[in-house]
Amino acid sequence: MSFSLDTPSAQTLKSEAKILRETRAKVGETMSHGAALEEVARSHGYRDWNTARAALPERVAVPFQVGARVTGTYLGQPYRGMLLGVQLRGDMQHFQVIVQFDEPVNVTPTLSFANMRQRVTATVDIHGISPSQTSNGEPHLRIRRL
Repeated sequence: MSFSLDTPSAQTLKSEAKILRETRAKVGETMSHGAALEEVARSHGYRDWNTARAALPERVAVPFQVGARVTGTYLGQPYRGMLLGVQLRGDMQHFQVIVQFDEPVNVTPTLSFANMRQRVTATVDIHGISPSQTSNGEPHLRIRRL
């Protein structure tokens, strides 16, 4: 069976259930772990927790690997480089990546002043697109494997 990178893992749903219980506890509601699992499973479209658990992978593979050759754009400028670091963020939806560019990239929009970057750290989603954007709506970083 294959899974999309958009498919949550069983671990992700368990984490959501834990957060749900903690949120309810803050407002004085008691909720069992089992009840939280059931509610989270239904919120993802499954009949119950057992159905969700049988259908979901234990973990979803990371879409980017350290050492991978990558290409894309940084602040609108094309680049090629190597992925030096990948870390899953706490929201379980984004990754912090460190990219070493093969050639320095000018990150200023004007040629009269150059600001060259050769290594950047940024947050991207599972599709390799940064949620942060420039003023014209372009993602700060786009990354894909070569």
